[in-house]
Amino acid sequence: MRRVGLYFGSFNPVHNGHLMLAQWILNNGYVDEVWFVVSPQNPFKENKELLPSELRLEMLRLSVEKDQRMRACDIELSLPTPSYTINTLRALYSRYPNISFSMIMGADNVPGLHKWREAEAIFNMCEILVYPRDNMPIPNVDGAIIHLMDSAPQFDVSSTLLRQWLREGKSICHYTPSCVTELMQNKL
Repeated sequence: MRRVGLYFGSFNPVHNGHLMLAQWILNNGYVDEVWFVVSPQNPFKENKELLPSELRLEMLRLSVEKDQRMRACDIELSLPTPSYTINTLRALYSRYPNISFSMIMGADNVPGLHKWREAEAIFNMCEILVYPRDNMPIPNVDGAIIHLMDSAPQFDVSSTLLRQWLREGKSICHYTPSCVTELMQNKL
């Protein structure tokens, strides 16, 4: 059975930290493939600076096209918003019944997992691969199978910071793939 890691996010824009973490996860055998799931609207975040979903998806597609183990996934763009992980997982398992899915997330998201819609159902459907964030401890979450990837690299970059730099006329060329830099410079 193929093992796929689902890396959910706005990817507003995707940056090299996202891509290098996915490659590290693949190279260390946690999963066979990583699918970057573009979220049109996170129910826990405001979307005041959100680039159009199609643009974020295109940036991802261009960024991962050279690595057959990665792909941009648009499934949430066809589901109702806001995006609830349980709905996405159900849709994915319906389409791909022979794939074993895991969720990839930062340690900063783990404390709030119990607040997610139908959290226990999510825990029954997939394991959670957690990468470190700012030496944050990982709490136990009842019912969840959590694998801490404590030796995963940490990257001090965020999509928010990159958008700010672009607005200020600063370069982001070493923080994103060249295709993303070009698209972002034309949009902001």
